Amino acid sequence: MAGKQLILISDDQPIIHETLGAYLENEGFDYISAYDGEQAVAMFNSRKPDLVILDIMMPKKNGMDVCREIRSASYTPIIMLTAKSEEIDRVLGLELGADDYIVKPFSSREVVARVKAVLRRFSQQQEEPAQIIRYGDLEININNYDVRIGGERIPLTPKEVEIFQLLASHPGKVFSREKILSLVWGYDYFGDTRAVDTQIKRIRQKLPQDAQEWSIKTVYGVGYRFEVNDDKE
Repeated sequence: MAGKQLILISDDQPIIHETLGAYLENEGFDYISAYDGEQAVAMFNSRKPDLVILDIMMPKKNGMDVCREIRSASYTPIIMLTAKSEEIDRVLGLELGADDYIVKPFSSREVVARVKAVLRRFSQQQEEPAQIIRYGDLEININNYDVRIGGERIPLTPKEVEIFQLLASHPGKVFSREKILSLVWGYDYFGDTRAVDTQIKRIRQKLPQDAQEWSIKTVYGVGYRFEVNDDKE
């Protein structure tokens, strides 16, 4: 029988660990606690949790830096917590590769539901057979989140890869911002659709600027589509 999934809670408020930890245990999870950013990184490296719940405002090392450090070495799911509701925090967390984002104060029941949803999506992605999309010199391998153009790796974050792969796997199809949020973050992600615009902008900035056989087009007032420039259809 498989062991319980391990959740790392990283927050400087003990009450968060007590209440959220109790809910997690009641739902069959194990959890470990970190009370500052440096401890969070150390515990992540030593215990290899299945998911990280990460507060932005922490002593010694903030949550954004912790997220960046984790993402440099792992695709382990991350749910960000914050007492702030400003868009800049929300968008920055998503840019760094967070899988979900919850603003305090929150319901512990809601957080546990998000944990289950994120882990379910992550598990489905891991179990899917290799899926490689190619257009000319572009290659997107969603299994290892590797994007290459002319053999050179493009440094996209996990969410940027997922958005790029979603669009490229349906050439010519227009995806609204709401649909992209739903398919990439899941139906239970309550994000701002402007986060999608920011992600697309960053993807474009990282791609070569010279002419390609394909491009990401903006459909004004609707969303985005992947266009193959030599498509005969």
